[in-house]
Amino acid sequence: MVSRVRVWLNRTYAENVFFMDQLRRNPCGRAVEIHATHGDPDSPILAAADAAALEPEGLSPAAYVEYALDQCARHSIDVFVPVLHQATLVEHREEFAAVGTALLAPPAEAVHTFQDKVIAYEAVEKLGIPAPPWWRVRTADELIVAVDALEADGHKACFKPASGAGGVGFRIITRTPFSLMHLNGFPSPYVPLDMVVEALKQADEPVDWLVMPRLEQPEVSVDCLTGPDGRVRMAVGRTKNGRRRGFTLDPQWIEPSRLLAESFGLHYLTNIQFRMLGDEPVLMDVNTRPAGGLHQLSQCGINAPWAAVRLALGEEPGDVVPPFLGQDYTVVAGPRAVRPVSLPQQRADLDLPVTATAATPTTAAVDAQPTQAVQTAQASHPAQAAQTSDSPLTV
Repeated sequence: MVSRVRVWLNRTYAENVFFMDQLRRNPCGRAVEIHATHGDPDSPILAAADAAALEPEGLSPAAYVEYALDQCARHSIDVFVPVLHQATLVEHREEFAAVGTALLAPPAEAVHTFQDKVIAYEAVEKLGIPAPPWWRVRTADELIVAVDALEADGHKACFKPASGAGGVGFRIITRTPFSLMHLNGFPSPYVPLDMVVEALKQADEPVDWLVMPRLEQPEVSVDCLTGPDGRVRMAVGRTKNGRRRGFTLDPQWIEPSRLLAESFGLHYLTNIQFRMLGDEPVLMDVNTRPAGGLHQLSQCGINAPWAAVRLALGEEPGDVVPPFLGQDYTVVAGPRAVRPVSLPQQRADLDLPVTATAATPTTAAVDAQPTQAVQTAQASHPAQAAQTSDSPLTV
């Protein structure tokens, strides 16, 4: 009898409920026991897991490593998918291996390279992969120089943290003075330059921003699966153009992604994002983690999370090639169950150590299809999983 696979997701974003769903519905029919920890008791991640617990607050990265090692040893975790403190955790890969846990994350060098967007852009340009023009900005004077240069070339300037995930901290610079126009309708990413300059001058410490031209659509996110041997098993692009979403295997997106994954050792699941600068695709970001919208590849007949877990277990899933490209779609939100307040909590049918118990009447509903957060528009393959977008990354 094949033993069940125990997978742990630490403090991660809400959309990974679909990652968990796909693990349970794996084509091998393997039993999967999903553990989840989070800082928010109302995260749907906890409700979707078989075993859930609140993470201790205030741990330093080093202390969090000790906590994670203890979790893996006590619960016999086979595969750990780290999001919180990923850069520190991957430096201790051998210690996790010693307690029988494989980390589903790239090596430390690759994670550190793409944690800082400036280091990342400098590295990829050496490979000949185009990146947008960029300035690293820490002061008001540096910001003005960067914005002036971009506007002189006909671009709109934008900025975002040099380190960060998703769209957190992204803003577009405008010369329009602040007025009621900025207060009408929904909140806008546009911020007046004079207000940003004044905020920088009054800041107690310098910021660390990347200033670059606002890139245009389409945005293409290429989901890659790469083995520890450095060979890419999967590279499929997901396109975004306004509300419309779709899939692509166009070499202009796929080939640079394969080159990046192979050259930098982007093992397991990573996401490489491109946008347009004029008529040229340029690299926007590299995420050393599974994308929030990874499950959308189920519309192409792919179960990427399970293929990645198999790789982490030392099994060979082979080349993961979509048998078809799913039809264009859009995404809509829907309800997802949350846990009762009491935590930690386990499903009654699992033989697990429990430190505090409570009834879990919502578990069956969590796994049911009607609670999934997205429905596909005009899906030609209705049996495949529901969809959501990549952002925002709600943790």
